Amino acid sequence: MPDNVTSLFRNTAAHSPSMAALARESDGSGPVDFCIPCNPYFPTPAMFEDMAVRLREIITYYPSGADTITAELCSLLRLPPQCVAMGNGSTELITWIDHLLVRDSLAVPVPTFGRWTDQPMETGKRVDMFPLQEANGFALDLAQYAEFIRARGTRVAVICNPNNPDGGYLRKQQVVQFMDAMADLDLVVVDESFLEFADAEAEPSVVQEAMLRPNVVVLRSLGKNFGLHGIRFGYLVANPALAGRIRSMLPKWNLNSFAEHVVFMLKEHGAEYAQSLQQVRRDRLEMASHLSALPGLTVYPSQGNFLFVRLPVGAEGTVVRDRMLTEHRILVRECGNKIGSSSRFLRLVVRPQVDVRRLVSGLEQVLYGSRRGAAVPELGTGTSYSSGTAAVDRLVSETNGAGMRLAAAAAAPSPAVGTGMPLPTAAAPTGGGMPMPAAAQPAPASAPAPVQMPAPVQMPAPVQTPAPAPFQQPMAPAAAAQLPASAPVPAPTPVPAPVPAPVPAPVPTPVPAPVPTPVPPAAVAPTPPGVPARGGLTAAQVRGMTAPATPAPPTGLAPAPATGWPNAQSWPNAAGMGQTG
Repeated sequence: MPDNVTSLFRNTAAHSPSMAALARESDGSGPVDFCIPCNPYFPTPAMFEDMAVRLREIITYYPSGADTITAELCSLLRLPPQCVAMGNGSTELITWIDHLLVRDSLAVPVPTFGRWTDQPMETGKRVDMFPLQEANGFALDLAQYAEFIRARGTRVAVICNPNNPDGGYLRKQQVVQFMDAMADLDLVVVDESFLEFADAEAEPSVVQEAMLRPNVVVLRSLGKNFGLHGIRFGYLVANPALAGRIRSMLPKWNLNSFAEHVVFMLKEHGAEYAQSLQQVRRDRLEMASHLSALPGLTVYPSQGNFLFVRLPVGAEGTVVRDRMLTEHRILVRECGNKIGSSSRFLRLVVRPQVDVRRLVSGLEQVLYGSRRGAAVPELGTGTSYSSGTAAVDRLVSETNGAGMRLAAAAAAPSPAVGTGMPLPTAAAPTGGGMPMPAAAQPAPASAPAPVQMPAPVQMPAPVQTPAPAPFQQPMAPAAAAQLPASAPVPAPTPVPAPVPAPVPAPVPTPVPAPVPTPVPPAAVAPTPPGVPARGGLTAAQVRGMTAPATPAPPTGLAPAPATGWPNAQSWPNAAGMGQTG
């Protein structure tokens, strides 16, 4: 594509120019789209052909009223129409939620969908942003989020599940517990716009629970999962009073004739829709595997139809985005304008494997191709990218993405070629901080054994000490012989090195186990991002794909029963979800 198309990114208020704008600036055909997250397998070719045949009729006449279209959708999803409000896209519903239900303040984890931060700020509300930590894979700790909301006195809480842009997922029982813990707030919003692509649970939606609670709204998208962003339609589910309040403010013809036509043809294509979701889930695993094989590229676990990736150190997202578009006709989403993110991150939509191979080939050439023109500079030659991105790289390297400098980070060794960012010295997790994932996971076979640094050892006074200090390990005879000569020597006569030292009677000598001595909890650090794990995936991916089926409830939230609207077997099911597979 011509170089001038990249100027469109700087002349738009959105994160990316529209596909129509890109097509006008080129030869009339748009690029391969890894930016806009929609279903590439639905509608089917037969459905598109049907719409083409009826195009004149569809665009000539007024649509039915929103009540008629909503009633048809509810008959498919087995939801009571009085609990549903359909909007001209989920963004219209977010706008009315802000105007009608948010009085003065709203809390939202970041990074997330931009309208949840921008919309309330545009109307003068206070937006309390809860930062998700890169060192923890951008996972949302609901207990910490609840504490943040209480400390700030926020009146409305938002959760996106899965979250956009990282695809982080919260299990249904956790969300229900959070909803009930926040029952005194003005409103709790659960944005499930991408939930139909999730396969972590058979019934992940909380729409049934929302209908029975006084302050909960669940937001659902139709354009994303039906692959029809150009048709602006979405819906929300809440108790009849909340849903009716939103519905009463919407125009009579806020839904267009294309939306009506699609909703009324869905009942004949439920099987194809379910198959399309299954194919997207398979493609997501394949795409993650291919991307994680690129040196220095980190892929985060996702339950959406997109993958959040961190570029290698030295690569700037805007440069990669522009070169992918002009040199390879591939459009990617650079996330530098997302609050809580930076230009080091891309969001890549899940697409068929033929497109993924083209994406990976393009990234290889842009990131590593010819060294003189590569987006990743050679080690030792400095960087040619912006000072702002370079500063972010240094901070991330010294903190493992946690946002807080580690004490010994400056002494960390330089990384080998292709290993990504420098690995920080192990740091003790702070009290009440984010849980450290996969602490007991064994290191890869190729990883060097951890080096045990000598430290001053204070020998306990004989007899008077009732028990060893916390995490103190018994000193092996060989280790005692290697103590420096200047080390303090206790009053008892030292025992020769080859003979094990006698232990006072109250403290029996433990029998050495054949397994290595476990590392004390205080020395456990987060699994470094970007380190390959089994099967070529990153450690974060492996953790995301092997999550336990029934995790323990988050600390600090009172358990709540997951009771709600009776289940109904229908198309797709009572929660509006396709069958998982």
